[in-house]
Amino acid sequence: MMQPLALYVHWPFCITKCPYCDFNSHVREGVDQSRWRVALLAELVHEAAQTPSHQLANIFFGGGTPSLMPPETVAAVIDAATAHWATAPDLEITLEANPSSVESARFAGFAAAGVNRVSLGLQALDDAALKQLGRPHTLAEGLAALDTAQRHFPRTSFDLIHTRPGQTLRQWQAELARALAFGSTHLSAYQLTIEPGTRFHTLFAKGLITLPPEDEAADMFEATGEMCAAAGLPLYEISNHAKPGHESRHNLAYWRYADYAGIGPGAHGRRNRHATQRHRRPETWLEQVETAGQGIEAETFIPPEAAAEEALLMGLRLAEGIDPAHFAARTGIALDVAVRPQVRARLTAHGLLTFGPNLQATPAGRLLLNRLIADLSADLKQSAASPV
Repeated sequence: MMQPLALYVHWPFCITKCPYCDFNSHVREGVDQSRWRVALLAELVHEAAQTPSHQLANIFFGGGTPSLMPPETVAAVIDAATAHWATAPDLEITLEANPSSVESARFAGFAAAGVNRVSLGLQALDDAALKQLGRPHTLAEGLAALDTAQRHFPRTSFDLIHTRPGQTLRQWQAELARALAFGSTHLSAYQLTIEPGTRFHTLFAKGLITLPPEDEAADMFEATGEMCAAAGLPLYEISNHAKPGHESRHNLAYWRYADYAGIGPGAHGRRNRHATQRHRRPETWLEQVETAGQGIEAETFIPPEAAAEEALLMGLRLAEGIDPAHFAARTGIALDVAVRPQVRARLTAHGLLTFGPNLQATPAGRLLLNRLIADLSADLKQSAASPV
């Protein structure tokens, strides 16, 4: 039986660098599109050679800003990928897009290329907030782009950021209510975090911006889950809500710890029990691909303990939790070994975990998910290091 494979394609270029963003994104005055297209296709050849027993289940164009790609490049990647691998009959092809008027004008071309799902980076429904977040679009442009996306693609999603500087719970509830009225079948609602190396980190360290207190952030998270569920988009992952059957299949592959190949600068992959990481700097990646046929900076075997830690980290983000049989098959370690019964019993008694039949974080556990996962990871490392 062929294994499912998710394919991630990273386009690293943006018009501007958002002050909160720590993704591998770069601003360049010009990009040689034909040269980049050839390089991406070369990386597909390399990854296909490593995964001959896999069936392509989904493709995700991320970034950066992949809606800056010419539709011809998107079409070439899709055509090549579906030629290299056997393909699932319901192949999901997602493209992340900024909601500017220039990029939304390309939506018809992306749809013709084969994209059938778009994830739109609205981020806020307020012009002042968009300016604060450094977004290169206005609210009017964003709403027009959403309307265009809903006309061109069978499935649309959009992102919003909450817990912004100065934002109150009541303001977020009003913004979210408006967003839910748009009729999209998928919504990603992310809590703003201050990431090292970003402009916001510098401003935060200087006291020039402050975030809402932790208890109000928790209230926003809980309100998001309640409002989305009431609108028919229950939480299926810590920051993602969808109408049943409209979950992001590509991201589910990550969270369920399935195999995925990543191409493009900075892209990560997990396939055949190996982790791959491409060079982050676009020019370095491009030069290596042109000389070696791939832009891999590091490729390492993932030992069972590390695989178990990664699978815990990803799987507990899901509302469905972690299936023990799947966990054991993917990591080589039984879930009862990775999360020892006494540890599970303690966390269950504290109302943070449930087990039956899957291991799941409770709503209370999701509020403390980073701490919960850190505790489980520490216990896993300790038990692995203990003599038998």
